[in-house]
Amino acid sequence: MSEHYYSQTPTMAHDVHIIEETLRGRKYKFATDAGVFSKKGVDYGSKALIHAMEISRDASVLDVGCGYGPIGLAAAVLASEGKVTMVDINERAVALARQNAERNHVANVEIIQSDMLKAVMDRTYDVVLTNPPIRAGKATVHRIFEQAFEVLSPGGALWVVIQKKQGAPSAFTKLDSLFSNVVEIGKDKGYRIFKAVK
Repeated sequence: MSEHYYSQTPTMAHDVHIIEETLRGRKYKFATDAGVFSKKGVDYGSKALIHAMEISRDASVLDVGCGYGPIGLAAAVLASEGKVTMVDINERAVALARQNAERNHVANVEIIQSDMLKAVMDRTYDVVLTNPPIRAGKATVHRIFEQAFEVLSPGGALWVVIQKKQGAPSAFTKLDSLFSNVVEIGKDKGYRIFKAVK
């Protein structure tokens, strides 16, 4: 299989850039690199999720597949009295996310290298966020949903963004089989935002 952003240890040559984005009214600077997801700018799906997600000030949040950090860092700003854990299998992405937390002065985060949720299965969260790694395949995406259900507190919510053409209907069906209440919060340019409540 050719190397892509779901690789644990990307080997392609580094190509670091600093990009600027405004998310939920706050300006961010992110370092990105070759071998990580959406390196040229925060992708449309992540922006749609960031715009839609509802996070209380004291929430305990998990960002699955954090990449270089836009969703998790935006969540940490919203959860100013809470904490956000960010996980990614990609070691390069994890290193970038740590740099970007410092660069944007976001301290209430913990960033961990983890295959799906393996490193945090002993914890509980109020909110889980994911722009799932579609290239890793449907089995991986659905396993993330299953693991998210396991780590959520009762009444907690999983927020997912997924393109219709990349499996949104089957994702909704899978979520509906796990969670007590699944709603489509919005759709935007072919992206669907699902909120699944435990």
